This record gives sequence, C-alpha cells and structure tokens, in this order.
Amino acid sequence: MKQLITILAILISFLGNAQNETLFNNATSAYNEADYNKAIENYLKIIDNGEHSSELYFNLGNAYYKINEIAPSVYYYEKALLLKPNDPEIMTNLGYAQNMTLDAIEKLPETGFAKIYNKLTDFLSFDQWAYVAIALLLLFVLTYIAFYFFRYATQKRIAFITSIVSLILSVFTIVMAYLQYTDFKNHQPAIVFAKETIIKSEPNDRSEEVFRLHQGTKVNVLDQLNDWKKIRIVDGKTGWILSTDMKVLKDF
Repeated sequence: MKQLITILAILISFLGNAQNETLFNNATSAYNEADYNKAIENYLKIIDNGEHSSELYFNLGNAYYKINEIAPSVYYYEKALLLKPNDPEIMTNLGYAQNMTLDAIEKLPETGFAKIYNKLTDFLSFDQWAYVAIALLLLFVLTYIAFYFFRYATQKRIAFITSIVSLILSVFTIVMAYLQYTDFKNHQPAIVFAKETIIKSEPNDRSEEVFRLHQGTKVNVLDQLNDWKKIRIVDGKTGWILSTDMKVLKDF
C-alpha cells in the first residue's frame, strides 16, 4: 500500500511538472506574439499550481509592463528580486516600472555603516548564504582530512591553511545567512494596488488624512488591526492603509 501511495505521488508530481512546463511554453509563445494577456493568464496558472521562481515572476512583470499595468508589474519584479537579489536584469526592469509610478518619495539617507551592511547582507539571499556555508564546511572537512593523509610538509601546510580559511569563511557566511534571514523576517514589504489610497493617522475611516499614495508604490508593513495595516514609506512617514489597497510581497 505504501509503495502504491509513493508511486501515485511520483506520478502526480511528474504530471504537475509537465503541465507547468506546457503552460510556461504557451505563455512564452503568447508573449513573443504580443498576446500579453494570454501570457499572464498562463503564468498565473503556474503560480496557482504552487510553482514559484524568479524567472516566472520576472516574466510576469515583463508582461504586465507591456500592457502598462504599473502595480502588478512592480509587484512581480519585486517578488523576482526577493528570490534573486541584485540580479541586474531584474533591477533594470524594475527601475523602468518604478519610473511609471506617480509618487516621488525621497529615501532617508543611510549612514556609511548601514550602506556597507546592506550591500553585504543583500549580496546573496539567506538560503544562498547557507548553501555557500555548507560548501565551505565541506571544503574544511576535506582539506582537514587531507592534512593527515598528505606526506609532504608543503602539501600539509597548504591543506591546513585552506582548512582554517574555509572554516573562518564558513562561520562568516553562517552569520550572513542569519542576519539576512532576520532582516527577511522583520521586513514585510508590500505594493500599493489602489489607483489612489488615503493613508490615515489611525486605523479607521474617521481619522485624519496623513498623506496619499498611488499604485506601484512600495511600502513596509509594520502592524495590522482588523482591515487596516500600519505602513512606513522610505522617507520615514507612517500611517494606516486599508489591507485591500495593497498586496504583500512575501506570500509564497
């Protein structure tokens, strides 16, 4: 019985992958033929099937950009960037999409230390840092073992130095993975989807207006109360927005 369940699971997985591949090829063909709505339809079906990848989100961002849908274009580029940080092609296209937004918000200046920290931790995603750490730990083990098997002093010296360096670097990458994961969990970005939304001082319709935002603007979610979310924008301003006026990026 267990073997039958295993076989069925493998078959379902295989059929799911085959279906997603067909949908992806159909979407790519539709995109190349300038049928962007059809491409979007097929890409979204793949997401509904539980598939998530930087390439999929990037292609969706491109398709939405072609039909001048600002908010979903920015949204999917940002999702692609979450999975593949600092990818130059994604960042370039995201910049084009952001240029279409109405809100020109000046970012708070960063200190020199903050710039270095952000560039360093954002160089790789936390899972990529973890993969590098595993590779370095494996290198440490292999070179440490080799140290005992090598016969000549020069070989032993090289193996010993390599093992120590790889161990130090692995500890460093583990720390980077932890810091990046902590930042990833604490930072909850979202994209405004409403054409125009009023940001309130309190989570209710009766409170006063603080400022307004338009579709495609990126915000960071700080808190939630009923149908409202407290947000902060890059210039430091905070306020409350209806949850239905925005979509969080980390929903996968």
